[in-house]
Order: sequence, then structure tokens, then C-alpha cells
Amino acid sequence: MDEQQTKEVTSILVVDDHKLFRDGLIALLDDAPDTEVIGDAATGAEALEHLGSLDPDVVLMDIMMPDMNGIEATRRIRAETPDTHVVMLTMLEDDDSLFAAMCAGAHGYILKGSDKADVLRTVRAVATGGALFGPAIAERLTTFFQHAEGKGMSVSPFPELTDREREVLDLIAEGMDNAAIALQLYISEKTVSNHITNIFTKLHLSDRAQAIVAAREAGLGKGLSPT
Repeated sequence: MDEQQTKEVTSILVVDDHKLFRDGLIALLDDAPDTEVIGDAATGAEALEHLGSLDPDVVLMDIMMPDMNGIEATRRIRAETPDTHVVMLTMLEDDDSLFAAMCAGAHGYILKGSDKADVLRTVRAVATGGALFGPAIAERLTTFFQHAEGKGMSVSPFPELTDREREVLDLIAEGMDNAAIALQLYISEKTVSNHITNIFTKLHLSDRAQAIVAAREAGLGKGLSPT
């Protein structure tokens, strides 16, 4: 069987209020063998209307739009369809927009001036459950965290998690099972299980082992007893 026939195609919804840019992006994505644009929208509200019927793998979302901006649309998409991955597209380079997008649950963030290779690289990474920010954005993130550490600021890992979910993940990283976490936090095991399901969904984790690795890499689980 031909390799092209076996390659999975990523379905994409393009959301941007500038038609010329939207059309150019659609042409770029449709030209690649493993990406296909299945719909487009000019506002965040339109994107939400299309979401249920189209069920895209990835949404490419502009930030500044009338009616409903991309940050709010992303927040609603992640709440309503957690399996949908969102990549933010914008001309803006300000830190407020970047971190607002991250907190809303975006999996990638690239500038509109990025070349075709960067756009496709980000879409492909996000479609497979990863998170990827373009080189310029990654540099801004690094600078921000270094600045925050230098000023003694506390930067919470995994901003998409609630405070309670982060507590649960921290205890998972310490090696606790559900029963022990329930005792520690004075909640039921069922509630612990619900939190873990939410954590796995939001962070795109498939099992507890992945959760432990991700949490420890982010600096959680520091109460872990030495072995």
C-alpha cells in the first residue's frame, strides 16, 4: 500500500476575520499531503457554531476578532471539546496575549509572519497531542520564566489545571495512589478519580506513568520521599 494512502490526515478549522489571510492559510494547508481544511470561520462565535458538525482535529485561531476574540473562543472550545487542539495565530507579540492563550488551553502559538514550515510543524505536533510554540514565542517564554525566577516570582506549572487538579498531580508525582491522595486532601476517591481524568484530558496524558514524568519535569512532587 502506498505510504500516502496510509498517512493520517489532520482535519483543520481555520478561524480568522481577514479573508485574504484566511484564504492564504487554507491554500497552504490544503497543499500539504497530511493536512486538510474542513471549514473556516471569521469569528470565534462562528467557530463554536461549526465545531460540533465539523469535529476538527486542530483549530487555527486568530486572537483579535470581532464578536468573540480567540482567547474566549479557545477557552470555550477546550471546555466543550477537550480533544480539540487549538493553535493561536496572531500578529501580536505581547506577553499578555501569549500567557492568556496558554491559560485558555492553547497547544501552540505562532506569529502570522511565520513561514510555511513553522506553521505545518506546529500543526503536526499539536495534532499528535504535543504542544509547540514557534521559535520566537519559545524565546519569549524562556525570557519570561527566567525573569520571573530572578525576581522570585512564583510561576505555576500547567496553567490549564485548576488549583485542586495541580494539588492532585503533585501528589501523583510523589507516588501516592488514589486512596492516599483522598486522605491527604480530605476528599473521596471518586473525586480524586474525576480530577485525574481531567488532568489526563487537559495535559494529553494516557496513563499515570506519563503524569508522573510530566509533573516531575515541571518541578512537582518535591515532597517525594528519597528511595
